[in-house]
Amino acid sequence: MRNLSLKQLQAVAAVARLGTMTRAAQELNVTSAALYARIRQLEEEAGLLLFDRTPTGLKPTDAGREMLWAIDSINTVLETCTDRLRTLKGGGGGRVTMGVVSTAKYFAPQVIAGFVQRYPGVEINLSVGNRGSTVEALRNYEIDFAIMGRPPRDFAIEAEIFGPHPIVLIAGPSNALAGRTGLTRADLAEESFLVREEGSGTRTVFEEFMSGVIIKRAKLGIDSGSNETIKQAVMAGLGIALLSAHTVAAEVESGRLVTLDVQGLPIRRDWYAVRRADKVLSPAARAFWEYLMQDGARWLPGLEAAETARSAAEPRAEARA
Repeated sequence: MRNLSLKQLQAVAAVARLGTMTRAAQELNVTSAALYARIRQLEEEAGLLLFDRTPTGLKPTDAGREMLWAIDSINTVLETCTDRLRTLKGGGGGRVTMGVVSTAKYFAPQVIAGFVQRYPGVEINLSVGNRGSTVEALRNYEIDFAIMGRPPRDFAIEAEIFGPHPIVLIAGPSNALAGRTGLTRADLAEESFLVREEGSGTRTVFEEFMSGVIIKRAKLGIDSGSNETIKQAVMAGLGIALLSAHTVAAEVESGRLVTLDVQGLPIRRDWYAVRRADKVLSPAARAFWEYLMQDGARWLPGLEAAETARSAAEPRAEARA
């Protein structure tokens, strides 16, 4: 592969992304014949097909995916070179592309603000999604790293903990269980539960915690992909929910929600920064990674509000009794 050219690599990347030779040729402003020749030359030199023809278009073979990995690595090296040149010029610039699971959006802006104060020349591109979409973005080299509560295990990654991630059970302040202490999972069996969608990390924690207990689902008709929707539904009295303490800190502090005192809760998890093991971080991305390890935890909402609200709810429960 010594005669490999950037034009050939661009051809492979365009065909993989667009699925047809015609569309890729149009994007690269070359003829379809010229594009096919580039791909064919690579396949002959490798001795392997790079694409399979499928009903939905051209799909990379295993050899094609190896080529795409090489393309990403080369792009990363070039981006790193550009970042270092900018740094040498004194600009302190660069770009960081990060993904966060939806639960992390409640503190990610504060983390970014703290980092940007220290590195004002760095551009941050942030994407927010559920765990499944964030893992796919990592897998496909679409982001430098991700913030999530449960790292993937089906491809090689590097992950480091930067702070605690407690999971709590919330209810409206008028719920019959509010203020009671020492509740068991069996005490929850008659409650209506609001749950996150399939693929969510919080959904997985919920299913593990309530394993073996027959529960009722709230009469909401959907699995919600939004923490905000679930919080509003709980405040409206439609049910209770297991959510990250970081997503409900403000509502618990204001008394619009309460945390329930259930044996085994809060569930103690951790927040991770996760990247592909073969991903070469640019200087800017490396600086952000290190900032997360050093200062990320201080931007996480605490549990003090939840504990205060629980204590305040106890007299109300006694009065109802």
